[in-house]
Amino acid sequence: MADRVYPKQATNGTAAATNPSFPATKAQQYGASRPVYRPQPERHRYRRSCCSCCLWTTIAILVLILIAAIASAILYVLYRPHRPTFTVSSLKISALNVTSASKLITNINLNVTAKNPNKKVVYSYNPITVALVTDDDIAIGEGSIGSFVHGTKNTTLLKAAITSSNQELDDASAAKLKKALKSKKGLPLKIKLDTKVEAKMGALKTPKVGIRVVCEGIKATAPKAKSATTASTSNAKCKVDLRLKIWKWTL
Repeated sequence: MADRVYPKQATNGTAAATNPSFPATKAQQYGASRPVYRPQPERHRYRRSCCSCCLWTTIAILVLILIAAIASAILYVLYRPHRPTFTVSSLKISALNVTSASKLITNINLNVTAKNPNKKVVYSYNPITVALVTDDDIAIGEGSIGSFVHGTKNTTLLKAAITSSNQELDDASAAKLKKALKSKKGLPLKIKLDTKVEAKMGALKTPKVGIRVVCEGIKATAPKAKSATTASTSNAKCKVDLRLKIWKWTL
């Protein structure tokens, strides 16, 4: 019988040399399987859609502005609207006195003439608040005028009673009023009318917008005894301004 030949077993030193048993590093374990970063195309699509949306919104706004401008031009050519005019007809003073306790007592009747020069435009006014002040903006009294419709080529007389009872004044304002009332030149006054108005042109109506009418150049004198006096209004001039309110600001 032939003898069997068995292979020699490798020694521990030789096995360790041929098959090292060091643990694998993290780079070896995860480096090969780590995914490669690639930018996501969805973000670029989102940006392009946002830019496109902004562009079309801007174009739409410009088109609307252009249409509004064309419509305004057509309305102006057809109707040629003009602002209403106001003049102070009379200012009759029955009481205008500053007491020793620096309190103001006022009783004044105001007449204002409003004219609508338009042939095809009708104005509709809300109630009007009236304020009478000095050139230094010292409040003299307040009143009101009811709402009314101002027809085409129409002249309307507006009347208001301006009063104040025991209105307290600071010492400086009281001294100014007393001095001005004794002056031969009279007390310079101005009138402020605040309201909202709507314009009607045929079947068209505009939104109601605020207006302020300021009348300056009025000279008043205090009445003597029980006789009322009439203020000088020959140099009075009234100016009509739009009052546009944007958020918290009034222009």
